[in-house]
Amino acid sequence: MMLRLLLFVLCSIGGALSEESPDVTIIVKGTDLAAETDDTFVCATLDWWPPDKCNYNQCPWGQSSVLNLDLSHPFLANAIQAFDHLRIRVGGSLQDQVVYGVPSSENSCLPFSKMSGGLFGFSKACLSIERWDELNLLFQKTGAIITFGLNALHGRNRVHNGMWAGDWNSTNARDFIEYTISKGYQVDSWEFGNELSGRGVGARVSAEQYAKDLVVLRALLKELYEDSNTQPMLVAPGGFFDEQWYAQLLQDSGLGVVNVMTHHIYNLGGGDDSRIEGKIVDPQYLSRVADTFRNLQLTIERHGPWSSAWVGEAGGAFNSGSRLVSNTFLNSFWYLDQLGMASKYNTKVYCRQTLIGGNYGLLDTNTFVPNPDYYRQDIQITIALLWHRLMGKGVLSVDIAGSSYLRAYAHCRKGKAGISVVLINLSKSTKFSVTVRNDLNVVLAEGEGIHRENSFIHGLKRTFSWVGKKASDESEKREEYHLIGKDDNHLSRTVLLNGTPLELTEDGDIPPLDPVYVPTNSPVDVSPLSIAFVVFPDFEAQACT
Repeated sequence: MMLRLLLFVLCSIGGALSEESPDVTIIVKGTDLAAETDDTFVCATLDWWPPDKCNYNQCPWGQSSVLNLDLSHPFLANAIQAFDHLRIRVGGSLQDQVVYGVPSSENSCLPFSKMSGGLFGFSKACLSIERWDELNLLFQKTGAIITFGLNALHGRNRVHNGMWAGDWNSTNARDFIEYTISKGYQVDSWEFGNELSGRGVGARVSAEQYAKDLVVLRALLKELYEDSNTQPMLVAPGGFFDEQWYAQLLQDSGLGVVNVMTHHIYNLGGGDDSRIEGKIVDPQYLSRVADTFRNLQLTIERHGPWSSAWVGEAGGAFNSGSRLVSNTFLNSFWYLDQLGMASKYNTKVYCRQTLIGGNYGLLDTNTFVPNPDYYRQDIQITIALLWHRLMGKGVLSVDIAGSSYLRAYAHCRKGKAGISVVLINLSKSTKFSVTVRNDLNVVLAEGEGIHRENSFIHGLKRTFSWVGKKASDESEKREEYHLIGKDDNHLSRTVLLNGTPLELTEDGDIPPLDPVYVPTNSPVDVSPLSIAFVVFPDFEAQACT
């Protein structure tokens, strides 16, 4: 209790004295888990947009669609395989205009084309069985875990103001799922519709009607997978969170129908917003979206505790992302902060828009070479791989005494003892010196209080002593992975890991992501506009055992 009071006073008064004090103390609470993610927390999307999807006088999609992507490109397979089992969400705005070219279909299997009056300005299109076979060869080869978005507008009629009415026609989807099962293709989860919730984007369906159709789809899946060893999850609605609409969907569909409630995040605004760069380094702006995560968590707890929350699609800036920011190192700050924040609110899966396509792809649309975010992913792979490789499912609470420009998230270490901490320095000028403490091993020393100095953090650090089960040893080391833009340029598309540029090998393989080893007792130095993953292998966290 005294520790919490001390931290509250310190953060309130210390923050008023200096928003960017260079000394920061982080206390990780290892006694209990604050939340828990899934093993496949890191996820990426494959979208349906054709080459002539254009925004702001640019057309950044190229040959990156589900229908035209070069599935044989070795860089694509290597990128997916680097995650062992990457969850891929197949879906997007045009999925509700896709028909499936199953043998029973009488229509020609044509791609999307521009059409006046069509949803999003495009015609309907067809996913051929041959293309579905090719996609599944890639998925099987790479060990990908698939979430597939079904057409939820099939059979409905457009009535007024974007509202679509009538029952969903499940015939085409049924034939498609039957074919999928007959071929032994593994679909982990079927998602129903894209951005049809609340006010919708382009189209919308009432929560009452949506729930009715989900009951039909649940019964269909139960019937078709009757002889299967596993039942796929039913995921919905894949839209922007609307509290009343989501609550009604859970209530009307009933117990156990919807396994996962998905929502989309585009909190940076449109891709042409000149303020995106400033938003990404503004801690107060980044924190605003926490209300969405919190409110969805509460809605599920109150109205559908059998369900869990996923971010089904998140690209930062909508309309294909920002061509000036979304494919640079700076966007990594938004992305990593999102991963950390979402996990705190019990979000099980976070799907990045996109694996490839648009300005926000983890892979370059033309070359298939990873963009900076992808490498942080290798942090995740340096955020989707380092996150995937270092950050376990267990989420730990963190108290921070110091500047709001230093963001910190802590998880149980993945697959090993200890914890992993992510540090994000949003400041353009301040180099932070970060001390990480264990709340179990911290006590207030007798006879000392907070010193009356300008630096309250300094006083706090002087009053802490370690009382762990074993004393710290100078030989104990931690792992550090520091990421920064080349030439200290936060808009660079080249990222340095511990001073070394991250580049694919000649064979297109992901390069080694090697840490530097630093004595555990020393502070962690985090340079301006940089990211650090830090692994503490000897950190005693009871919740992680």
